[in-house]
This record gives sequence, structure tokens and C-alpha cells, in this order.
Amino acid sequence: MDAATLSVDLSGLVSGKVAPCAPKKGALIALIGCDGSGKSSLSTDLVKTLRRTNLATYAYLGLGSGDIGRKIGRLPLVGPVLEKVLTSKAKKTRTKGEKIPGVMTALVVFGFSLLRFRRFQHMMRARRDGVIVITDRYPQAEIAGQCDGPGLSAARAGNAFVAWLARAEYRLYQRMAQTTPDLVIRLDVDAETAHSRKPDHDIEALRTKIALTPRLKFNGAALRTVDARQSYENVRSQTMGLVCDVMRKKA
Repeated sequence: MDAATLSVDLSGLVSGKVAPCAPKKGALIALIGCDGSGKSSLSTDLVKTLRRTNLATYAYLGLGSGDIGRKIGRLPLVGPVLEKVLTSKAKKTRTKGEKIPGVMTALVVFGFSLLRFRRFQHMMRARRDGVIVITDRYPQAEIAGQCDGPGLSAARAGNAFVAWLARAEYRLYQRMAQTTPDLVIRLDVDAETAHSRKPDHDIEALRTKIALTPRLKFNGAALRTVDARQSYENVRSQTMGLVCDVMRKKA
């Protein structure tokens, strides 16, 4: 296939009218940004479009712990109290200078990281099989306690066992971070817009994530920023164009 034909195929993919040529190798494209930036909706939408030709799969690489906490908070009677306790422990664990509040908290955080590592391995198998993988979030080892970084490396350990868990978890994140995505798309949004979309989230936590995200380098990956305050159709079109650029290089 010549360059002109390939360009037509990729352009057609954006509009959903033409099936693209499959790339020779799998591609890894990560969508990052704070909650409320549109990662989940956009990543599933992109995969739905690409799956018309069986080219892509979706991979969620977050922890999911925040959603679980909010679900607990909606339980009758004890829910709000339990959510408050869990949120306090999680915040201390993510905060530099604080002490990780106990072995049980450390084990829960470590368990979530193991689940993330398992999902990462599944994603890597799909990529090796030649599939384009679109991820919602991406693990990193640059900033602890925030932005999908290691959860036990920010606060200090209270005993030798927790310290061992922290070291083991950090090694998992180092292993994942060594895999460089073909493209990282940062969905840029301000805290007020993100909070209007996710009113059950803490706005200060959103501000922290928004401030830290631009510092991430993802092992030298190609980084592109899309203004997620635009209409969804504009964001989708721009993001799909970036995905097509990666496919063009792979094909």
C-alpha cells in the first residue's frame, strides 16, 4: 500500500467511514489526565471505533480504589463514616512526611498495585499480539502517591514489613514504567471544569493532579496535549487524529 492510499484509510477512520490497514506491530497509546478530563469516555469511544476492524482493545490501568471508596460512602448509615476513615488513611499514605497508617492499609494499597500490574501484563500480551491498545491512565514511577504512581513510597513506613512492601511495590512500578508508550495523550482541563463533571471528587485533589501531571515524562514517550475543555466531538476528533498518526508510522 502506498502512502497516499494509507492516508485515505486513516482519514476515513476518523470519520468512521473507511477501514484502516492493520499496523504490522501493536501500538500502545495512553490517555492521561485528572478525573473529569474525559479519559474513560474517550478511550472506550476510540476503541469502539477501532474495533470495527478488530484492531484495538481497551485497558484500564488505574487502581479503582477511589470509585470503591465513593461506593462505600453511599451505603446506608455506616457508609459516610467508613468513607471518611478510608479517605483519611489513603490521604496520609499519599502524603510525604506522613506515616503509613498501619500494616492493613499498606497491604490494601499493595493489593491494588498487584491488580494494576496484572492488568498491565494482560495489556502487554495484547500489544505483543499486534493489537493497538488504548489505555485509560498509565502507571509511572516518577511521582509517588499521585498520578498513578507507587502508593507506598510517599509516606514513611512504620515498620520493617511495611518498608519491604513499599520497596516491592516500587519495583513493580519501575517494571511497568520501563515500557514506553508509543504515544501519551494528556487531556488538559482546569479544576473547575473537572469538578463540574465530577462533583463527588475533592477539588483540591483535582488541582494537585492537574499541577503534577505536566511533570511526568513516561520514559521519554512522545507526549501530546489536547484541550479537554473543548466540546467532546472536537476532543475526540483531535485525539483520533493523533491515534491515526501512530498507526501511519506503524503500518
